[in-house]
Amino acid sequence: MPELTKVAQIKDIPVGESIAVQCGRERVAIFNIDGNYYAVSDMCPHAGGPLSQGYVKGTRVSCPWHGWQFDLCPVDENPNDGVCRFPIHIQGEDILVEI
Repeated sequence: MPELTKVAQIKDIPVGESIAVQCGRERVAIFNIDGNYYAVSDMCPHAGGPLSQGYVKGTRVSCPWHGWQFDLCPVDENPNDGVCRFPIHIQGEDILVEI
């Protein structure tokens, strides 16, 4: 059964910024893009680069190590690119991730 984990408050992630958090055994990158929040695994499947430190353009993040790109909000529900996406829930000022 999915578990909701509080990872931050809205004020902790300004627009255009990202953070990395630990959710149980998962290291998760949280992005704020124009007030919309996205959560993905923080490790690039290519060489383990921290996606939370990657360059973001639109809803695509580039790994800071080798430039591999991943869509934070893919059109395909199962993009099969090695990056896990996690649902985000906003409750008041809290940001929760569904693992």
